[in-house]
This record gives sequence, structure tokens and C-alpha cells, in this order.
Amino acid sequence: MRYLPIDNQLFVENRARLTNLLRPSSVAVLNANDAMPTNADGTMGFRQNNDLFYLTGVDQEETILVLAPHHPDPTLRQVLFVRETSEQIAIWEGAKLSKTQAQQTSGVEQVRWTSDFEATFKQIIFEVDSVYLNTNEERGAGDVQTRDGRFIENFKVQFPLHRLERLAPLLRQLRSAKSAPEIALLQTAINTTEKALRGVLGFVKPGVWEFEIEAEITHTYLKNRSRGHAFQPIVAAGKNACVLHYIENNAQCQSGDLVLIDTGAEYANYNADLTRTFPVGGRFSPRQRQIYDAVLRIQQRAKTMLKAGTLFADYNKEMQPVIESELIGLKLLDKTAVENQKMDAPLYRKYLPHGLSHHLGLDVHDVGSRFVPMQAGMVFTCEPGLYVPEEGIGIRLENNVLITKNGNIDLSASVPIEADEIETLMHQTP
Repeated sequence: MRYLPIDNQLFVENRARLTNLLRPSSVAVLNANDAMPTNADGTMGFRQNNDLFYLTGVDQEETILVLAPHHPDPTLRQVLFVRETSEQIAIWEGAKLSKTQAQQTSGVEQVRWTSDFEATFKQIIFEVDSVYLNTNEERGAGDVQTRDGRFIENFKVQFPLHRLERLAPLLRQLRSAKSAPEIALLQTAINTTEKALRGVLGFVKPGVWEFEIEAEITHTYLKNRSRGHAFQPIVAAGKNACVLHYIENNAQCQSGDLVLIDTGAEYANYNADLTRTFPVGGRFSPRQRQIYDAVLRIQQRAKTMLKAGTLFADYNKEMQPVIESELIGLKLLDKTAVENQKMDAPLYRKYLPHGLSHHLGLDVHDVGSRFVPMQAGMVFTCEPGLYVPEEGIGIRLENNVLITKNGNIDLSASVPIEADEIETLMHQTP
């Protein structure tokens, strides 16, 4: 992989934390993601199942992890299965991990070939009562069947009398709070994203195409050991910025436009997610500056709410009057209308239709329950925006914030965000 080797103690500790949550006499099984097809014999770039990566650090297809912490045979308590390489595979795809390399990457002592899985699994399964199987339970998950999904179907046929348990809630609990090594990997992704955003400050100008800005960002990511974009980047000039998930990136930046850039580097499978909005001509118009400063004030207030013990419901409730006040000040909302609005249909949603924050980590919208109070180790985006299509103005500002026991730390605090600083940098950068 492009990224530097990760100390396997991270994965050893992650497995230990998971096994402490498993029932006695149980086994947990996790499968790698599939290599997904494009057309004909083409395939998409492989992206590992994040749960499997979290527990092993192995970034290779056809990998299986089996955890049976109470098995009477110590050699079967943790077994990692990896795809066996061959001369033919090495010629066409490159060599796969050897058993020794898989041991070094994951810290799992017992590594076997994937072809040995069925025989080994039968040695394990009849010594346990409960079986933890993995599924993607996150909101908005697609309906493409996964290797985990196929395994569940086959398991029910072969072993119908075992008690099935859901693994996803346990991994959600563990993955939502990041350890120090994970935060360091996230910080690397954020730092790379900062380099890219600083790099385009001097590139953005009238006549530049959105896809050219994307290309500059991509170049910075790749030369800094990133796999590339953590998600399809948004480079939205003018009225395009009012389309929340605009990804065409095929328009030309015009003088007087703002350009909204929502991007993040992926490093070692961990993701940044930052947004900045720049004036194409290097200066904000008075109205653009007025709305920009309003968004910045909303973000500054929202960041103070990101602290241990806060519930998302309370966070959103406290932020609503702040947002409404700014919109009234911008003459986008009428104070009397706000006072008489329906509680279940707040008027500010016309100009801010998305949430203010989401979990961040191995997934860009990372696992974590919105009904569990924020706690130390969690990382959240903080991303208010105001979108005024009738004025062709869309502004979003997004930072990445770590919750600590004593408040929070903005991991992206050094990324330029004040309007004056942005204007100065855009005129200084060659």
C-alpha cells in the first residue's frame, strides 16, 4: 500500500476489545469486501471492509477473520485466512501477502490460506454456541449483496441450530471512539487535505474549470501517500454550490462566483472531510462576505457544543435559534414568521437542509449512534452551510473535531477559514 506501515499493536488491541464483548462459547466471523466489477472483465479499485481492516490491518481481497476467544484449542482462538498467491496471480495482479507478512501486518499468529477455511471452520463451529455475523447496518447502506451477506445465507443452511448474534452493534460501539494511533492516522489525512486546499488558493481564478481544481487536489493527495479522495469531491462554482451533492465538477468558474470545495484525503483507510468556500476573483463581494461570516459564526458556536456528554438531539435544538438569528440578520427569514413557525417544519431548513455534524473515521460517515452521548475519542465534522439559490450563493465551512474529556480539539484548525486570511492568501500565492 502507499501508506507507511501501521504498528500492528493497534489491531491486536482492537481485537482484544472486541473479544471482551463476545458471549462465552462464541465465534465471530468477518469477511473482506468483494472486488466489484465495472464492465466486461474490468474491476473497480479494491476497498477493504472497514470492520475487517479495523481488526487486522489487512488490505487484501478474499480475507476472513475468525475469533473464537473461548475455544479449547488455543490455536483456533484467532485465525486469519488470506488468499494464497501463485506464479500466475503474481504475473497478472502482483504477489499477495505471505503468511508471514499477514502475521506481521495483523499480529494474528495463526494465518492460513483461504482455501483451508471450510475445514478449519468446522473444527471451530461445533465447539461454540453463539455465532456473531457481520452486516452493514448503517443508514443509507446499499442493497448490493456482500461476502458477509453470502456467508450468512450459507451459514444458516449449513448450521441452522446455532444462536446468531449481530456483530455490527459491538463494532459500532468500539469504532466510534478512536484510539491515539487512529487519531494520528486521521490527522495525517487531514494534514494532506490542508495541503491540497492551500495549494488551490493560488490556482482558483476566473476561467478555471471545476475539474481542473479537482485535478490539482488529486495530485496533492497522490504525492502524499494518500490512496486518493475519501469520497467523490465536490467542486461547485456559483449556483452549483446550492446542490448539496454536486459532483459533476464540469463548469467554468466565473468572476464574481464563489467556489465551494468539499474534499478529503484518505490515508491508511482513514478519511478527512473538509469544506472551504473561496471567492473566484480573490475577493468576497459585500453580500458574499455577509453570508460567509454568518456561516462562520454558526460553525464557531456549533463547535462549542461538540463535547463529551452532548446528545445530537440537544445539539440540534440549541443550534436552531442560532441559525435562525443569523438568517433573520441576513433578511432571509422574517422574525415574526419564525416565531409562528411549526415546530416540525422549521423555516431555516430552506437555507440549511442538512445536518451540522457526523461521525468521521474509517467511513466518511462513520459508524456511531446518534442516540449515544458524545464521548472522548469520537471525531465529528462540524459543517454548517447556507444556500441561497436565488442569489447564486452557496457557502459551507467544514472542520474535523476530536472530542476529549475536557472539551474538543479542532484537528483542522490550521486550515485557512477566516475571510480576510483567505483573501490575503489568494493574492499572495503565485
